Amino acid sequence: MQAQVLDDMDLEREKGITIKSHAIQINYPYKGEQYVLNLIDTPGHVDFSYEVSRALAACEGALLLVDASQGIQAQTISNLYLAIDNNLEIIPVINKIDMDGAMIPEVTDQIVDLIGCKPEEILHASGKSGIGIFEILTAIIERIPAPKGDPNAPLQALIFDSVFNSFRGIIIYYRIMNGTITRGQKVKFIATGQEYDATEIGVLKLGMEAKNHVGCGDVGYIITGIKNAKEVKVGDTLTSSGSMAARINGFEEVKPMVFAGIFPVETDAFEELRDCMEKLQLNDASLTFELETSQALGFSEKKKIPPT
Repeated sequence: MQAQVLDDMDLEREKGITIKSHAIQINYPYKGEQYVLNLIDTPGHVDFSYEVSRALAACEGALLLVDASQGIQAQTISNLYLAIDNNLEIIPVINKIDMDGAMIPEVTDQIVDLIGCKPEEILHASGKSGIGIFEILTAIIERIPAPKGDPNAPLQALIFDSVFNSFRGIIIYYRIMNGTITRGQKVKFIATGQEYDATEIGVLKLGMEAKNHVGCGDVGYIITGIKNAKEVKVGDTLTSSGSMAARINGFEEVKPMVFAGIFPVETDAFEELRDCMEKLQLNDASLTFELETSQALGFSEKKKIPPT
């Protein structure tokens, strides 16, 4: 059994934490039916709450994981409020129940007091040993509603994340709210009005799995050959070329509270610094920056960091 399957950053594996959200699609048989589950693994630490809010905007439900040995933490409450604000179905789960210091009765009481659920609605699990996996998947199917979108409507897809690939350009992650998307189709970004061909589309398994068609309710990716980071905005809506589809109300942008001026040692390196900042912004949409000048230091990027 491999640990931290979805955590692909070196720092994530080194620290044993999730920093970047990761989506995966699972085909799961249940009572003679085949279900397609789109799961997004999000960070638990409060420092990455904006990463969580972006993922929740693309979901119908959420698993609220609580450590059996630590109980409810500040970030537990913070992430719970984010899920409630998005009208998500909450499934409480007590994790790490096989640890020596597990306080299952005490943590159960904490969860009941926090969200007002019944004790029997709380699931018990262990990510290390695999305890409770079947019960969790069953609860997802039975408790969380299926997507309500119209597959025959014009395409509306919420962009909730993006990454830069040196060889393939910008890879965009989205959730289709209405309609469908087909490989080769011309798509439009509503915020910028730019149009591109969907060179490659697909879903996210353990890796990117290319498809000819991605349907309503699915979480997927699209590659259009975009190289300019300014043309992709997390929270934007992807639609068909020529469509009059409305922009989806995604998530609120955070207000920066920390500011830093970053100046290159060599003035000639300013454009390189700007390119790096734009690529960093693709991976962290809470980061914003603007040009500023100093008589002593020259050009720089003024970095704005949101509150944690």
